[in-house]
Amino acid sequence: MLHIALAAPVSPTVVAFHRGAKQWSALIPNFRRSRGIGSSVFSSSLRKRLQLRFFASGENGGNGGVLEEISEAEKEPTNFAWPDNKKPRVCILGGGFGGLYTALRLESLEWPDDKKPQIVLVDQSERFVFKPMLYELLSGEVDEWEIAPRFSDLLANTSVQFFKDRVKVLNPSDHWGMNGSKASSCGGTVHLESGLLIEYDWLVLALGAEAKLDVVPGAIEFAIPFSTLEDARKVNDKLTKLERKTFGTDFQISVAVVGCGYSGVELAATLAERLQNRGIVRAINVETMICPNAPPGNREVALKVLSSRKVELLLGYFVRCIRRLSDLESSDPLTGVDENSTEVVPDFEKYILELQPAERGMQSKIIEADLVLWTVGTKPPLPQLEPSDEPFVIPLNARGQAETDETLRVKGHPRIFALGDSSALRDSNGRILPATAQV
Repeated sequence: MLHIALAAPVSPTVVAFHRGAKQWSALIPNFRRSRGIGSSVFSSSLRKRLQLRFFASGENGGNGGVLEEISEAEKEPTNFAWPDNKKPRVCILGGGFGGLYTALRLESLEWPDDKKPQIVLVDQSERFVFKPMLYELLSGEVDEWEIAPRFSDLLANTSVQFFKDRVKVLNPSDHWGMNGSKASSCGGTVHLESGLLIEYDWLVLALGAEAKLDVVPGAIEFAIPFSTLEDARKVNDKLTKLERKTFGTDFQISVAVVGCGYSGVELAATLAERLQNRGIVRAINVETMICPNAPPGNREVALKVLSSRKVELLLGYFVRCIRRLSDLESSDPLTGVDENSTEVVPDFEKYILELQPAERGMQSKIIEADLVLWTVGTKPPLPQLEPSDEPFVIPLNARGQAETDETLRVKGHPRIFALGDSSALRDSNGRILPATAQV
């Protein structure tokens, strides 16, 4: 984990984290007892580590907290039966901070008996992931349950129903007609991959973002993103295998981290701390500085940490392609790859990254890596729409985010709201506001 000098001011993240923990205690029944401030998740030592963190971020039963998983045999289209069709029906897609907090907040508010919304939360994972602490899984500072509690636990004793599923198609029917009137009194229908159909009155898009690997040849095949619990598990498994194969040898594990934003810097520092003198970590960034959006003071502190852990920075370069070294054995050797080396190399796959300078005056580079991690570029996984033509279409910006007004309502769709990475919120001058909300 990346520790920052005491001279650095306490990040707003810490304040928000404490506030969030208290909100969880209030919004989630029994949270203080099971996952609260007094538990190991929010122990004093953990809070202390958070204060030194350089991170700006980014059971069943009863009448609530229902976890329902749809089996493969039940994929015939089935209409979800809301308990009371006279009460507002709210469907929330995505169980990250935005989606989960929306569900819990709606649940906790005081409503007239006939107005209390019924809430369904859909996410592809059975666990909520506290992403700012995902790195600690690699350093062994936390256990998985501490940063990834199950939705069934978080929603216990609430009326929120949860489905572990993926969105297949969204069929909105709330578009504005040419005369400004709504075309339907129902908001629309969500089609899930399991075959379940959920008709809603109000929809919340909070699907987050996923890694964008298709911009560089070889990235999809050979690079591992780091944004989900599954990603963290995969990286940890790969590192563990490399460590076992190189144990007792002088071979150094080589890791390439693509991207030097907040996530890339944190990841590079954590890996360097784990590997120590058993490996080398290289961090690549197209910018000539790390964390370009960070305050200068924090950036300088982060640079000192990376330097102290001997992270090699390759700034001003972009990755042209990633290839497997074994695929090049029969072709012409690449400059920079030492084919005459007498070092005994453990038997595992290696990769070649071709780096091109972003500015003139710099030479191209070729580096080897045993593990390639990708932290640059994301895209919102918004669902497919049917029909896909006007006026049903959701207006998107160049990054694929839904255009919203100041209330986060999707433009042209009065029954749909978009949060977080799913949303493109603009200021009074039309500029997209930066995604700097604290968690």
